[in-house]
Amino acid sequence: MRLTETYERAQAEFDRRVRRIGDGQWSAPTPCTEWSVRELVNHLTAEQLWAPHLLRGETLAEVGDRYDGDVLGEDPVAVWERAARDAREAFAAPGALDGTVHTSGGLTPAEEYARQMTLDLTVHAWDLARGIAADDRLDRDVAASVYGFVEPQIEGWQDLGIFDPPVEVAGDAPVQDRLVALLGRDPAW
Repeated sequence: MRLTETYERAQAEFDRRVRRIGDGQWSAPTPCTEWSVRELVNHLTAEQLWAPHLLRGETLAEVGDRYDGDVLGEDPVAVWERAARDAREAFAAPGALDGTVHTSGGLTPAEEYARQMTLDLTVHAWDLARGIAADDRLDRDVAASVYGFVEPQIEGWQDLGIFDPPVEVAGDAPVQDRLVALLGRDPAW
């Protein structure tokens, strides 16, 4: 599967859950213990808002603080939809993944950035599904791709405090369970 296709499918997984959020669910907790449903959607929406800028070569300083705080406003679903569309178009643009982007970790190959964005969309789609008590089944191919990307480097990311320590699951558990457990989430949450 092409990287842009994996990204788009991961984004569709998150989008499907955003569209299912009921009025009373925006303040519900998620397995990502720092964030409520709204805070989780805000985080992913801000990431999507950043993507077109970074893929055009803008620096963090040039983007500035415009996406700090609450980016969702009064119509969170509509803001998410616009941000997702613009990010999808930016990632699909010819040559978008050929260069480097400025990230908080320094200059990063655009393909690596796309993989990181895909990872975030995938794990947070699961978080969001659990937070709103929706179907949490992820696209198996996307989960397998993300697991293959994350597994070899998880220790370094945990050392940075990006993810909680892994949760134990059986070695023959479905790839989705192994992925969320690797990222510090209890598949039974």
